[in-house]
Amino acid sequence: MPEVVGIRFRPAGKIYYFDPGEFSLEPEQRVIVETTRGMEHGEVVIGNREVEEGEIVSPLKPVLRLATPADERQVEANRRKEGEAFGICLDKIAAHKLPMKLINVEYNFDNSKIIFYFTADGRVDFRELVRDLASVFKTRIELRQIGVRDEAKMLGGLGTCGRTLCCCSFLGDFSPVSIRMAKEQNLSLNPAKISGLCGRLMCCLRYEADVYKEARARLPKEGCRVKTSEGRGKVIGVNALKESVMVRLHEGGAPVEFPVEKVKRER
Repeated sequence: MPEVVGIRFRPAGKIYYFDPGEFSLEPEQRVIVETTRGMEHGEVVIGNREVEEGEIVSPLKPVLRLATPADERQVEANRRKEGEAFGICLDKIAAHKLPMKLINVEYNFDNSKIIFYFTADGRVDFRELVRDLASVFKTRIELRQIGVRDEAKMLGGLGTCGRTLCCCSFLGDFSPVSIRMAKEQNLSLNPAKISGLCGRLMCCLRYEADVYKEARARLPKEGCRVKTSEGRGKVIGVNALKESVMVRLHEGGAPVEFPVEKVKRER
């Protein structure tokens, strides 16, 4: 099995595998690696380990060296230049009257490319903008349109729970989230209560979805008839976390809660 190291290029970013070569690397070490975008500065999050062939995309790019103090200064200089580039791009967008919102600017480590991230409601013809930016920065320019979830990940913020957004604190990838997950957890279907800052369904709806799904598979469905120690009745509610059901034994009577093991479904 090939030996790899896992490297991340931004906080809570996706983890990419690289060939460590002769290096024995530990988490939190900074390294310079070769990527399809050129040389990049990244942080080791997974030390040397062997993985299955199916987990990697061949060929693996190599780790070139451990980052030096000069490399760290280069990274800081790039961050400052990104701020300047952001302002220049805003002016150019306004001059061309383009319907787009600039979100972030990213220099790669060796300054061979600058990526401008933006959002827009539809397709944007930014060819003239690219030419203008290339004439100013004298390097390769890429404009990349992103979605609202990526926008929230880049800009950050606080969720309704009061904590930093999951997407910009630890989520490396976005997973699909559906309204069905909210239904299975008996959450309010009010969009204002189950949507994040991005306007999409909150990522955290997925965290316990499998637990609720497994629990509900063991519980009788609402509306089905069951036998209990107190007689026959109809299930009018379920509590997946407590693994209990609310049963109405008599028409008009108050429901009674039973543990799932105390009820038997009628056929």
